[in-house]
Amino acid sequence: MDDRKLKILTAVVDEYILTGEPVGSKAIMKHVNASSATIRNEMAELEKQGYLEQPHTSAGRVPTYNGYRLYVDRLVRSDPLSADEKKELDEMLDSDFVSEDDLVESASLALSKLTKCATVVADSTPKFSMISKVEVIPTGKRMYVILMVTSSGTIKNKAFRLEFDLDNEQLEFFNNFVRENLDGLPLSELSDEYVDKMVAAMGAYMMTLSPIFSEVIKMTKEIRSQDVKVKGHKNLLTCKDFNQNEIISFLDDDTQQISKFIDDTFSDLHVMFSDERDGFVIHNSSVITAPYKKNGKNAGSLGLIGPMRLDYKKFIPYLEYFTDRISQMLTEHSESSDETDIKDKQ
Repeated sequence: MDDRKLKILTAVVDEYILTGEPVGSKAIMKHVNASSATIRNEMAELEKQGYLEQPHTSAGRVPTYNGYRLYVDRLVRSDPLSADEKKELDEMLDSDFVSEDDLVESASLALSKLTKCATVVADSTPKFSMISKVEVIPTGKRMYVILMVTSSGTIKNKAFRLEFDLDNEQLEFFNNFVRENLDGLPLSELSDEYVDKMVAAMGAYMMTLSPIFSEVIKMTKEIRSQDVKVKGHKNLLTCKDFNQNEIISFLDDDTQQISKFIDDTFSDLHVMFSDERDGFVIHNSSVITAPYKKNGKNAGSLGLIGPMRLDYKKFIPYLEYFTDRISQMLTEHSESSDETDIKDKQ
């Protein structure tokens, strides 16, 4: 791939994103200093290499999945946001947010409005979390609460009822048992085989305490299930690049599908195409996600769902700016809350 081929591929993708029509050699001459014949030959070579395709014999070329992948990975140059654009984006965020969800939702809705795409918000990937604490607390006759804390800051409690009361010895054994066997354990390692071993290791306490252990396992599975929210569904339905039946199928089960699609994408901005993920129902689609943080730790991910023919130059800076601002605002809010707590205690 010499420089001229790369420039021609870039020009084809840019023109196709703009117009949605197959791109001919004359349109490329505006971007590349070469004759029409030379450009046609180079486009034919790019087609042989799998980066372009020709929908009809007499038509121009359009990018293939491989063409988009090369464009996104090596060729696209994002347009920097102006001061006025940044100010406009700031005004779209909920600066007086009460909860973190309010702030992230305002960014999600703003991004959907700006890009005419659907947006997705996912909480931080829980499978990297470890169990920090599990404790069973009696709250009444045969009533108990399980408290669970993870290394990512998730705090979950669950009330349940037993058919009998536990004495102090049983409670002490259980709390010591889970402390020895679960504290520091990654959630991803809590397999069925591991659970069976733990239940068997309870020995004489197995019959009495295994129902509580089952509740603990249910809680870890709930924590591991990623919370995903999709906004701007109508933008998918009105997009001409998509098959409407596929969109309807996706909307019926959007959370599960998109959760699998964006898994493992919390480290940095990431662009994925439907061709790269088996089972994702929306063909010819792309998903762009970027993480946002709180106090330097991943708190979640914000993303776009749209056609492969996205304006990456424009939309990627939008997404990066929103996630940077969310990270900044969440951290400032957390620090402010900590200072208030310290003053209250004083």
